[in-house]
Amino acid sequence: MSHMMQPSIILLRDGTDTSQGVGQLLSNIDACGAVVDVVKTTLGPRGMDKLIHDGRSATISNDGATIVKLLDVVHPAAKLLVDIAKSQDSEVGDGTTSVMVLAGEFLREARPFVEEGVHPQVIIKSYRLACQLALKKLEELSVKVDKTDIEKTRDLLKKIARTSLSSKLIGGVESDHFSDMVVNAVLSLDEDLDINMVGVKQVAGGSMQESFLVNGVAFKKTFSYAGFEQQPKKFENPKIITLNIELELKAEKDNAEIKLNNPEQYEEIIKAEWKIIYDKLEKIVESGAKIVLSKKAIGDLATQYFADRGLFCAGRVAEDDLIRVTKATGSKILTTVSKVTPEDLGSCELFEEKQVGNERYNLFTGCPHAKTATIVLRGGAEQFIAEAERSLHDAIMVVRRTVKNTAIVAGGGAIEMALSAYLKNYARTVKGKSQLLISAFAKALEVIPRQISENAGFDATNILNKLRKKHQDKDGTWYGVDIKTEDVADNFEQFVWEPSLIKRNAISSAIEAATLVLSVDETVKNPESEQQQHDQQRNAAFGGGVGNMQMPRK
Repeated sequence: MSHMMQPSIILLRDGTDTSQGVGQLLSNIDACGAVVDVVKTTLGPRGMDKLIHDGRSATISNDGATIVKLLDVVHPAAKLLVDIAKSQDSEVGDGTTSVMVLAGEFLREARPFVEEGVHPQVIIKSYRLACQLALKKLEELSVKVDKTDIEKTRDLLKKIARTSLSSKLIGGVESDHFSDMVVNAVLSLDEDLDINMVGVKQVAGGSMQESFLVNGVAFKKTFSYAGFEQQPKKFENPKIITLNIELELKAEKDNAEIKLNNPEQYEEIIKAEWKIIYDKLEKIVESGAKIVLSKKAIGDLATQYFADRGLFCAGRVAEDDLIRVTKATGSKILTTVSKVTPEDLGSCELFEEKQVGNERYNLFTGCPHAKTATIVLRGGAEQFIAEAERSLHDAIMVVRRTVKNTAIVAGGGAIEMALSAYLKNYARTVKGKSQLLISAFAKALEVIPRQISENAGFDATNILNKLRKKHQDKDGTWYGVDIKTEDVADNFEQFVWEPSLIKRNAISSAIEAATLVLSVDETVKNPESEQQQHDQQRNAAFGGGVGNMQMPRK
């Protein structure tokens, strides 16, 4: 019969949740907004901190990327914001909160258009056009700095480091002290500016002002055996040998089996073992090295042997510290000591073991190949020092980027207001829906100065009105929020500087995320994969114990 009902086609597994259309798009926008609401109060010099407790440890931070990593966001659309924050952190190092706040605001401005039936692709097209125009204007407005004047460049980098640190825990009285350290650390690196060559060590106790920079390498005293205290702890112009071999007698494995005919043969084996280790130690002493560092263990026999001959040794040195020692001193990591040449040894002007708080640190200074630096951080609470390290990482990344790309803009919401004013004027020359959408993009950029003002407790509406008025004038390009006077000021004259790269990356990443969310028209959730993910998380939480327990058979 022609009028018989057609059988329904079952395409997806029973229990699969599908949502599509305007409803689910608005739901995704709301989810992104919820993530932004968590981090937006951390923006700016007066931003608040978040305390996140994961059941084991507590973390205090106002770094956007750190917060969203610890939040463990599960909503698929909101995860996009987490990804762009991580991308901004790895690419530029700073501006992680800004990029999320911008993305959230672009979506919030697009929401009314979605509700009124404007097709998402129309919004996406206008947003991308506005983004291109904003980035082009950013390039025009950015100020290039002359690299040839070393003193000017150093001064510029210090001001940029200070701006980056201003929104951090250590951005108060100590900002000058730390900005100096950050700039000196970055400028001590070689041309490739490898961030791994700047070590940061945490030592609890003391004040933040007691933190210091070592133009070379510093690492905590490693585990030592008897005889270590007899070794000299200070050398001038010593030769340094770095090894990746064990210098200790090894006990035989449990399953080793040796058949002997008489006891003398056993004695010969023991003598051979001792001869091997003594040969190694003699060759190290004959090489002329005064400091012996090894990635592997240096046992009690070797420790005492070196102490008797006036050498210093340290075993089980962390790999990153050992690599930085080789870079700074010019030594090579050896896997054998049979042929040690003078070229294999490194040197430095001064080596000393120094007390820092309750710890002892080995310091290598005056290194001829000084392409590395170490910042030793002091402070009270463990969480405070950890946050200080994250803050320094951001500042180091920003300074590093500025050394490579010296174009700068004014911070404090100044560049966002300048771009917003430009796009509002441009929107008047466009016909159709694009005019409204480009204006919405321009309005979204104002979220940065507005949020900075709100977080400082200022009247955001009053500040924004003043900024809009200033940015209509030709000489008002660099006017932004002035935290000190609760007003607006020329932030370029106030030395509130940021690399233009941070803003370029933030705007382009925020638009990528916003357009990606807007382009999704259906969300499908597979219940089985969600259950598997839940089980994996549960097993990880209990160390696999509860999940892997088997019931005893009866």
